Amino acid sequence: MKPRSLSLLFGYLLVSVALSASDQAPANPKPGSPPAHLSKENRIDIIRAFDSELVYIRSPFPMGKRGLTLKDGLVTPTGQELQTMMAMYGPAVKPGDQARISRIDIRNDRIHFEINGGPVKKQKWYQRIEVGGMGGTAPIAPSDSNANPRGSYVDLVFDHYVPDLTGPELKKLLRPVFDFDAKFPVDAYLETVPPKVKEAIKNHQVLVGMNREMVTYAKGRPPKKIREKNGDTEYEDWIYGEPPQDVDFVRLVGDEVVRVETMKVDGEKIVRTEKEIDLGTKPTVAQNTQNQPRPANAPSLRRPGEELPNDSPKTLPAGGVAPPPPPTSAPDPGTAPPNGNSPNL
Repeated sequence: MKPRSLSLLFGYLLVSVALSASDQAPANPKPGSPPAHLSKENRIDIIRAFDSELVYIRSPFPMGKRGLTLKDGLVTPTGQELQTMMAMYGPAVKPGDQARISRIDIRNDRIHFEINGGPVKKQKWYQRIEVGGMGGTAPIAPSDSNANPRGSYVDLVFDHYVPDLTGPELKKLLRPVFDFDAKFPVDAYLETVPPKVKEAIKNHQVLVGMNREMVTYAKGRPPKKIREKNGDTEYEDWIYGEPPQDVDFVRLVGDEVVRVETMKVDGEKIVRTEKEIDLGTKPTVAQNTQNQPRPANAPSLRRPGEELPNDSPKTLPAGGVAPPPPPTSAPDPGTAPPNGNSPNL
């Protein structure tokens, strides 16, 4: 073959290879076109990265067969419906708790994440093995069917199908329910409360209107609790501090702080009863429990044998009421009244 024919043939082959490569290369998606489906590589990477991952919780999860649904950044159920489920079935996890992603299922239009074993108790493979004999069959391992499941789940829902996602992109979508970056439980919990509550917790302060969980994050678990009853209403006084330091008495009725009393070292008493934050819950507080005096067995800042010249509070904000004076004792029936007349018998 002549050199000219060889060069023409070689050029033809180069053009054919270039055209075939351009045909196989994927075209750039047009603006506004739907995203691609989840690729096989990203599917494997997601399962490997998120399975058995420890996360901090940002939204309450109820126990029971119904979990949460997350779509377009919104979590359902919420509000009163979620509160009813939490009261009926109890919480699986609460904001600030640490949980483990125990299972991931990628389905048609959603990714299913189970935490702490999920809402349904699963049987181990060896618990299905039975040994037969003359008297029938018996399992080789005891069943723990009586144990109640404590986990829950969340479904991350998309439109029509699961798009192609990477691990960091999926973490951003799960941000309303899972916190992958928090180092401590309080870091995750602070992102779920109003700004005023967040600032108070950072400063270790208690506000009237907080719930028990907020008080625990702000002050820790109370060293001492005193439970009292006023009529039909039960309340608790959580006591923080010991003399010669300031002592805080936090009064709770149900799940709400209704009174905060601070006894200073110098004898000053500060009482706050007006609600400082509103969490949007129904009022369950009886007003007569707010202004009841502290129990007789509550700690005092007085030294043994010391009498303070003035035991009334020095600072009473609006709504603060001093404890009522002790009742006077009734006169002895055998003594004469102040007017000198003998009593009618």
